[in-house]
Amino acid sequence: MPKTAEKSEVKSFNTPEEVRSFEKGKVELVKVGGALVGRGTFQPGWKWSTCVKPLAKTKSCEAAHFGYQISGTLITAPDNGPEITSKAGDVVLLHPGHDAWVVGNEPVVVIDFQGMVDYAKKSSGR
Repeated sequence: MPKTAEKSEVKSFNTPEEVRSFEKGKVELVKVGGALVGRGTFQPGWKWSTCVKPLAKTKSCEAAHFGYQISGTLITAPDNGPEITSKAGDVVLLHPGHDAWVVGNEPVVVIDFQGMVDYAKKSSGR
């Protein structure tokens, strides 16, 4: 957790500090109190292993996520565990090592307070 901020701050996803786009999705980032917060938008047909894996160059998503899902339905398949389904209104904690995909025709929008520092950054080829 970042140390206590010296002053109050307000940031808006309407004017993100960084946007990382990838096939069928994007992550918008704002930095508040030293913490990076991301809003992920994943369109119908998005799947981590086909849309982000080519950028990450890892077997599965290695980011841990702690977030609030605003819309849509997402299935997450941990590398070694049962699939979970999350929907609008859910708070989700995901450990590193998973795939995920959008179910249905509604975009999935998630506010992630933990896992966006390196999410969808082009890898230098680990």
